[in-house]
Amino acid sequence: MSKYLLDKFLYTVDRDPDLVERYRADAAGTVEWWEREVANQLLNCAVPERSTWQSFTDAERKALREHDHVALFGLGAHPFLTLTLFIAMFERDHGPLEYQKAYGRALQQHSLPYPDITT
Repeated sequence: MSKYLLDKFLYTVDRDPDLVERYRADAAGTVEWWEREVANQLLNCAVPERSTWQSFTDAERKALREHDHVALFGLGAHPFLTLTLFIAMFERDHGPLEYQKAYGRALQQHSLPYPDITT
């Protein structure tokens, strides 16, 4: 499991409006493409550099494919990254603050200590 890779996915998708829409419309295809094409790129390099060893676990892929922010939180993904991305994807389907309140209610099952979100 790589909390870094989960956070990298959430971060890179959230910062690209086209990827946000792609992930909303085709989560499984986006996750598969991103893992194959982007996961091992080193970000912010002047010359593209790649590693070869990073990949999602089956549980991480499933949570990402299903837009399951509760499972992602349990896996250690940073809640700010899931919240901002999922607001971009789903807030339009709800009234003001309805999505954020539902997001919080879905996480009420977690109690202290929360999962470790350090990378």
